[in-house]
Amino acid sequence: MNTAADKKALLAPREKSVLSKEGALSTGSTLLNLACTDRADCGYLKGAYYYLVGDSVSGKTWLSLSCFAEACRSPAFKNYELIYDDVEGGALMDVAHYFGKDMAKRMKWVQSSTIESFYYRMADLIKARRPFIYVLDSQDALTSKAAAKKFAIQKKAAEEGEDSKGSYGDSKAKYHSENLRHVLAGLRRTKSILLVIGQTRDNLKFGFETRTRAGGRALRFYANLEIWTSVVGKILRTVRGKPRTVGARCLAEVKKNRVTGKVGKDRAVQIPIYYGLGIDDVGSCVDFLVAEKHWKKNENKEIDAKDILFTGSRGAVIAHIEEEGLEQKVVELTEMVWKQIESECLPERKRRYI
Repeated sequence: MNTAADKKALLAPREKSVLSKEGALSTGSTLLNLACTDRADCGYLKGAYYYLVGDSVSGKTWLSLSCFAEACRSPAFKNYELIYDDVEGGALMDVAHYFGKDMAKRMKWVQSSTIESFYYRMADLIKARRPFIYVLDSQDALTSKAAAKKFAIQKKAAEEGEDSKGSYGDSKAKYHSENLRHVLAGLRRTKSILLVIGQTRDNLKFGFETRTRAGGRALRFYANLEIWTSVVGKILRTVRGKPRTVGARCLAEVKKNRVTGKVGKDRAVQIPIYYGLGIDDVGSCVDFLVAEKHWKKNENKEIDAKDILFTGSRGAVIAHIEEEGLEQKVVELTEMVWKQIESECLPERKRRYI
C-alpha cells in the first residue's frame, strides 16, 4: 500500500457524501434502500465499504449482483469497473438472463485465494485511480498464509506420525484490522464502493444472539452499513396440481447504519426472490403497502390499490402495475408511506439543537 498517500487521504478534509442518484447506488430493492437511507433510490453511497452477512441461500449473491445491474442503468456509474471476486466459485447463474446483457459485458470476474491476494488486488485498483464497484463473495472463503503454513506443518507431522507443535492461528481478523482502514482512504479518493459478503455461524456462546460471524471486529467497525439476511419462508406455486418451491422470502435487517442511525428488527424488510426472476421489487412494495394498511383488503380478500385505481388479488395487482408501466409510481408511493411511518415514530418533543 502507498502509506504516505493513504495517510494524506485519511487526514484530508472529507467531502460530504450526497444522498442522490449521482452520489449513491441502489441495492436493487426499494425496501432495502429505504432501510439503508430513507430514500427509495439510494442504498450505498460512493466512497465507502459495506458488509453483507447472511445465512446460506438468503439472497446475498442476488443482492450483490443486483448492485451491478443498477450501476449499468445509472449514468453516474457508466465509467465504473464492476468486479466480482468469486472466491467461493458459487455464482453459477446466467448473468445475462437475470441481470441483462450490458452487465454481462461489463462485469469482470476475478478469484482471490488468500486474504493477502485480495488486499493486493484492492491496492492495485486504488493505485490505478479508476472508480470501481467491488464485491467480495465471500470473505469467509479466503484463506491466509498463516493458515496455509499451519496446514503444511500439521500435514508433515501427520505423515511422520508426530503431533504438530505450536499455534499458527489464522491471521485474517488481524489482517482485516491492519489493512481495511487503508482501503477506506482509497475508496474515498476514487469514489468507489466495496461490498464484502460474510457467512453466518451458529453462536455457541450463551446469549440472546443465535448467529454470529467470523473475520474480526474491523469488518463491522469500518462498515458504513452492516446488513444481515435470513430466509423467513418459501414462495410456493401450484404447478400441475402440486405445490412447487419457486423462490424464498428473505429478511434483511440493518444492524449498523452510519447514514440514518436507524437499525433493528422493526425496520427489517422482506424481499421476495424468485429462482427464475431474481428480486421481486414490485411484489415487495405491494406487500409493504398492504402490511402497513395503506392498501387494504376488501371482504373478498382482494387488494384495494386505491392510488392506481385497481382492485384485485396480489397477482392481479402486480400484473396491472407492470402492464401499465406504474412501477415508478408504486416506488414513490412506497417511499411516501415509509417516510410517513418514520415521521410518526418521532417523539413529539422540541428539538434541542436548531
